[in-house]
Amino acid sequence: MLSAVWLIPALPLAGAVLLLLFGRRLGEPWAGWLATLMVAGSFAASVVTYLGLADRSGDDRRVLFRLWEWLPVGSLHLDVGFLVDPLSVTMILFVTGVGALIHLYSVGYMHGDPGFHRFFLYLNLFAFSMLMLVLGDNLVVTFLGWEGVGACSYLLISFWFDKMPNAVAGKKAFVTNRVGDWGYMLGTFLVFSSLGSLTYYAKDGSGFLEHVDSLPMVTATGIALLLFVGACGKSAQLPLYVWLPDAMAGPTPVSALIHAATMVTSGVYLMVRVSPVLGAAHAWVPDLIAWVGAATALFAATVAVSQRDIKKVLAYSTVSQLGYMFLAVGSGAYVAAIFHMVTHAFFKALLFLGSGSVIHGMHDEQDMRRMGALRKFMPITAATFIIGWLAIAGVPPFAGFWSKDEILLNAWETNKALWFIGLVTALLTAYYMSRQVFMVFFGSPRWNDPIEADDAAGSVVDMVGDHGGSVAHGDPHEAPWTMLTPLVVLAGLALVGGAVNLPVVNRFEFLAHWLEPVVGHGEHHGTSTTGTKITLAVIATIAGLVGIAVAVAVYVQRRIKAVEPDILLRAYDYDRVLAKVVGRGGEDVAELTATVIDKGGIDGIVNGVGSLVQAAGQRLRTVQTGYVRNYALGIAGGAVVTLAWFLLRTGF
Repeated sequence: MLSAVWLIPALPLAGAVLLLLFGRRLGEPWAGWLATLMVAGSFAASVVTYLGLADRSGDDRRVLFRLWEWLPVGSLHLDVGFLVDPLSVTMILFVTGVGALIHLYSVGYMHGDPGFHRFFLYLNLFAFSMLMLVLGDNLVVTFLGWEGVGACSYLLISFWFDKMPNAVAGKKAFVTNRVGDWGYMLGTFLVFSSLGSLTYYAKDGSGFLEHVDSLPMVTATGIALLLFVGACGKSAQLPLYVWLPDAMAGPTPVSALIHAATMVTSGVYLMVRVSPVLGAAHAWVPDLIAWVGAATALFAATVAVSQRDIKKVLAYSTVSQLGYMFLAVGSGAYVAAIFHMVTHAFFKALLFLGSGSVIHGMHDEQDMRRMGALRKFMPITAATFIIGWLAIAGVPPFAGFWSKDEILLNAWETNKALWFIGLVTALLTAYYMSRQVFMVFFGSPRWNDPIEADDAAGSVVDMVGDHGGSVAHGDPHEAPWTMLTPLVVLAGLALVGGAVNLPVVNRFEFLAHWLEPVVGHGEHHGTSTTGTKITLAVIATIAGLVGIAVAVAVYVQRRIKAVEPDILLRAYDYDRVLAKVVGRGGEDVAELTATVIDKGGIDGIVNGVGSLVQAAGQRLRTVQTGYVRNYALGIAGGAVVTLAWFLLRTGF
């Protein structure tokens, strides 16, 4: 059964090739159905692979598949191969499962778009790249997928590139991710120079993760920090988070697939994959990861409370939830990080697709101030969105409650300050998500209300509709079945998804037992009593309910005036300052380089040599008089000099 693993990335790749060759001829909707079928087939192959791996004992759940030899260069020998273990199988299950639902959703969402077949080509290519990232058995194959999802992200974010904001957002994502890639590559180089291998695990025991104990602590620290830089870029952590909010300029299915369920979790996956290196590094490295995650979570949560764009709220929410995952990684709670990654894929994909259904039904309107009372016009969208809201708000028994509680529990046992930051973030999450639900689905209709021009200024995607055109108003309407079916399925997963790792009874912690062979060596095992666990869970639940209650008082009952500072709307002006420092500073450095090195150095040398040759030519021209007698005299003089030289050489 495990031999089906090659089909998992091969099917989306085949779909991309077929769409490249015949996509325009297939047209709408067949191009979309072909792409959806390919990813659904990949999900089926993932299920077969899971069943084959689950049939093995815990110690035998690591299988290596070598496809072909790739780079035999000196002491570097790399194959294109797959590592099938509980971690990679967990990733491929939700990547292909959620990905198939998003493909189905896109068939209805992208209806009528002139680039319909091109969009699904990019989606299939992205799915292939993401699957190569998580299945690769070495850092280079992983990097192949890592760069692939980055390139596809650029193509999909700037899909409607005829609108300047979309093109700018795509370039911003591409450039910012290159900063993280710098860290990834340097970390890869350091791994090879230190251990002579880039393969995670090898049949002969030569994999670098099998020999991290031989690394000096300072080297392990360097590798961990460099790979963490790469993870921060891909998973949008401070200070490299700036690309993800603007990435909402892409079509909503892109936001759900890339920026909620798959690509942005790549950094978390990488940290869990190389967790033995984190364990071999200095103790302050995991602390640094945890503090960066906590700071990112709190920062993004505060920004989300003032956002007006329905997708911008979810964008900053994604940044915040990714911070939660890094908080778990830094606390040694690798299972909790993967658990929250899975539940987050369910409820955040649901929320993004729900927002897309709202935008579709509102004729491309994205400003929440123009919404209201949509539950009456879009009942299925409203019901499923509310389930996603309760899941992310941490209300039991929805999926988000269980995974968030696991992270907070481990943070409590590691550092009480980190736990408190996580708790405040949970309260803010419940508040801003409740604000969004009440503004969009409750209250009175506001889509015909005027908005002051200066008041409407906001993000990149505020400038244009989600379909890349001007906003047109009209009565809201429910989405087609191709869009509603994924919402219903994801709502069910957001409701019961926590069952994959229930901490109530040890035998119900399925995910923890499943991941034991991969992360068991470094996993933080809790020491809190049952009473402490229950108390912390109650406190976290109360914090979420307080956030909801405050939002009710502000946006439903109107008993408290809304506080939405412009500084939060502008994300503390971090993006603007960064643009001035990096952008303007980059221009100054480029100008200085052009003047000193290019014009004064390179051009100076080239021009100087030319001027020297020209001056020498001018001097030599004076001996060319054009008179035969002068040339004859020169020949005679030369003959005399030559004769004298020979006479002197012979001793006469």
